[in-house]
Amino acid sequence: MRAVVQRVTKANVMVQNEKVGDIDKGLLVLLGVEDGDNKEDVKYMVEKITNLRIFEDENEKLNLSVLDIKGKILAVSQFTLLGDCRKGRRPNFMKAAKPDIANKLYEDFVGKAREKGLEVETGVFREHMVINLSNDGPVTILVDSKKIF
Repeated sequence: MRAVVQRVTKANVMVQNEKVGDIDKGLLVLLGVEDGDNKEDVKYMVEKITNLRIFEDENEKLNLSVLDIKGKILAVSQFTLLGDCRKGRRPNFMKAAKPDIANKLYEDFVGKAREKGLEVETGVFREHMVINLSNDGPVTILVDSKKIF
């Protein structure tokens, strides 16, 4: 499971010109599910992302998590994060999980983040989405449950 995590002052996601998810201060999480991912990957990602200390404390040090600041999460499923661009010019998406499995694990991620008391907004799985965001910092972190980076 792979994620791009961006600290935002606000973010929203649109489907067919309709806003379906909207947050203010918090995290935009673009989440890709890989073939072979399971509940352990979900657990790792939720723990890692919700506890990332990427918000500034009173001394302007990155010491606070989204939980600490009572921020929000906008979680958007994005299979293209699994694109392999090492050969040729067209990304190969063979490592992305099948849609039914990916959606289940994406929903599990959302549910477990909500269990931590966070407000979590979402996009719409398998829809064309437009994401608008104000990246704060900018702060952008890559997280992978297989710990390859």
